[in-house]
Amino acid sequence: MNYKTEFIKFMCDSNVLTFGDFTAKSGRKTPYFVNTGNYKTGAQIAKLGEFYAACIKENGIDGDVLFGPAYKGIPLAVAAAIALNNIHGINVNYCFNRKEEKDHGEGGSIVGHKFSDGEKVIIIEDVITAGTAIREVVPILNNAANVDISALIISVDRMEKGQSDKSALQEVYEQFGIKTFPIVTVLDIIEAIKSGEIEGQEYLDKMIAYRERYGVEV
Repeated sequence: MNYKTEFIKFMCDSNVLTFGDFTAKSGRKTPYFVNTGNYKTGAQIAKLGEFYAACIKENGIDGDVLFGPAYKGIPLAVAAAIALNNIHGINVNYCFNRKEEKDHGEGGSIVGHKFSDGEKVIIIEDVITAGTAIREVVPILNNAANVDISALIISVDRMEKGQSDKSALQEVYEQFGIKTFPIVTVLDIIEAIKSGEIEGQEYLDKMIAYRERYGVEV
């Protein structure tokens, strides 16, 4: 079993990936839902970090710093940094931002590694719907130093149209030149259902129909 299939099973076992009849924030009726807020144990976050590290390693992504946007990205960046070190022998810096800038002591909004010009930054996120969080994060990083945002790592790419005929990830690339690397895509999930790796056969037709209606080409 490759790490992508293992990750899909891990999401199902963690009640993060579920199938049914849901209404997304966009108002669309969707047959599947990804709720990363359901990760809640030490074992889960440790394992999750391993999947992010595997994605970084497999794609040969070079970075000096892992940045986790507050709040959900914070434990993800920490867990990924630990996994990169413990499993792959890659020691990287990590940091994250405060929602409100500290006005005492050393001040500033960045906790952890302090950026230097020219450093390659990998943003670690959970999922992206409209790309709003990334549009908020980029100015924070650029204000900290003249850094190179080399990649964005997310858990699932829904490969879904946003407000236009392009996905949020495509829009982020066009606007900022940041390439996104998902651990898995919705196509991987559909294939896992087809092959019987996970349950959800009764939702397969709805998954395919949803993809045909709202999906984007890569």
